[in-house]
Amino acid sequence: MLPFLLRALHRKAWTLLFISIVSFGVIHLAPGSPSQIDPMNPRFTKDQLQRYRAAFDLDKPLYVQYGLFYRQLFTGQLRSFKDNQPVLPKLVERAQNSFPLFVVETILIWCFAFPLGIGTAIRRNSWLDQATTVLVFALISVPGFYLAYLGLVFVVDGVTIPWLGRTLTLGGLHVDVVGIQTFGREAVGFWSRWMDRTWHLVLPAVLAATAGVAVLSRYVRSQMLEVIGSDYVRTARAKGLPEDDVLYRHALRNGLLPFVTMLGLLIPGLIGGAVIFETIFAWPGLGRLGYEAILARDYPVVIALNFIAAVLTLVGTLLSDLLYMVVDPRIRL
Repeated sequence: MLPFLLRALHRKAWTLLFISIVSFGVIHLAPGSPSQIDPMNPRFTKDQLQRYRAAFDLDKPLYVQYGLFYRQLFTGQLRSFKDNQPVLPKLVERAQNSFPLFVVETILIWCFAFPLGIGTAIRRNSWLDQATTVLVFALISVPGFYLAYLGLVFVVDGVTIPWLGRTLTLGGLHVDVVGIQTFGREAVGFWSRWMDRTWHLVLPAVLAATAGVAVLSRYVRSQMLEVIGSDYVRTARAKGLPEDDVLYRHALRNGLLPFVTMLGLLIPGLIGGAVIFETIFAWPGLGRLGYEAILARDYPVVIALNFIAAVLTLVGTLLSDLLYMVVDPRIRL
């Protein structure tokens, strides 16, 4: 185990170094790069612009800027172009908001996608399989921003439909679901604040998980159909094993390897996975921070987020490599 971890960490460290160099260089090569930064003030004199560039080390050679950037990032001295605030504390604060949303969304995706995919694979071509197929492709086809708008309308205003000569209203709770908490709840007790933040978390997490459930359930269904038709599954049934043992101890376990890889690649979704829903619901997370930084050309925040995304991707792939051994005993490190 230890030699494998050392080799993997060595390879991933070199990969991370390469990614950091490429991403830093691409930012400077793109139009509107930091070397061309303009404070957008028509009364800004050349001397003031020169002092501005010197304050952010933009007047130095590119390799010097690279070293200074990552040294300041790791020591907490890197500051934003937009508001001159330290970047690292800003990222930590936004990560604390994104993490609950990411965890709840991931749990919902995996808890609903696997039963849905396994059930439709077992009952192939049944009414359940056909209805689920229509629903899944509908959820995949509906854009996320439109789904978020429908969710807001349903929860806040409600939907009125005629029913048996009467008017039936569904939803319409008339409550605040935008933002991370209700305005004016800052001074209330801990339990009330926690419940309020949990309520604000429910709708964006559920809506962000719908497309993930739809896509992952299709993968589970196709993988289970492939595994169920294997010879060892027919042999297990011929031996008289219970159907649950055949499906969950033999078929599902052998079909989990693609999903272990997918689980590792879900970790970078902590940054940009729910950027649309964070923007629509005014959720102050990392995805919304990156979106705002790109619009404001706040390059320190953009490069720092890209570096963190690379770290999360490499950590996810390492976690997937370790989980392979747990899922499939034939794999040895």
